[in-house]
Amino acid sequence: MATLSEISELLQRGRAKEITGAVQEALDAGEAAGKILDEALMAGMSIIGVKFKNNEVYVPEVLIAARAMNAAIEVLKPHLKGEDRPKIGTVVIGTVKGDLHDIGKNLVKIMMEGKGLDVVDLGSDVPASRFVEKAKESGANVIACSALLTTTMTSMKDVVGAARDAGIRDKVTIMVGGAPVTQSYCESIGADLYASDAATAAEVALQACAENAGR
Repeated sequence: MATLSEISELLQRGRAKEITGAVQEALDAGEAAGKILDEALMAGMSIIGVKFKNNEVYVPEVLIAARAMNAAIEVLKPHLKGEDRPKIGTVVIGTVKGDLHDIGKNLVKIMMEGKGLDVVDLGSDVPASRFVEKAKESGANVIACSALLTTTMTSMKDVVGAARDAGIRDKVTIMVGGAPVTQSYCESIGADLYASDAATAAEVALQACAENAGR
């Protein structure tokens, strides 16, 4: 049968067609679906995240690896339903109102899902009220806002205000990121966390979800 390390390697190389057969082989041999997910797929995406952060792989490789992971998860899904897996956390993510850029946001989503987080993707040009509505509906631990333009990053402050007005500010962590965004800007608008790249964003979100679990 295919070993967990072999499945992880297939994921890192983006071999979507080969990985589905390898995952099925492991399942047929009695390997638990949760173990395949954690120790092969998520472990593989973590390696991709580190390499991406260190400029050892680039956007195309990340997208190809994510496609392989999605293909593998489709094979696992029927088996995961029967396993009692603890929920790690939920993130509502989107590009703020007025901004149609989504490549960076999509990369962050991929990395977050690779950490085992549930990600609710609102897309781009998202008004502040929509972030808050979806966070309340999903019981999200984190709201993650992306912006690529200096003219739209000001909308992040609206998200912080909307969360406060809705009475969930103390229940949700607000994360901001994007090319023009900085740590000082994050602090100036009253947001909680800033991440400079997709891999770091996933790590920070995972930590925030763990800390928010008791809220």
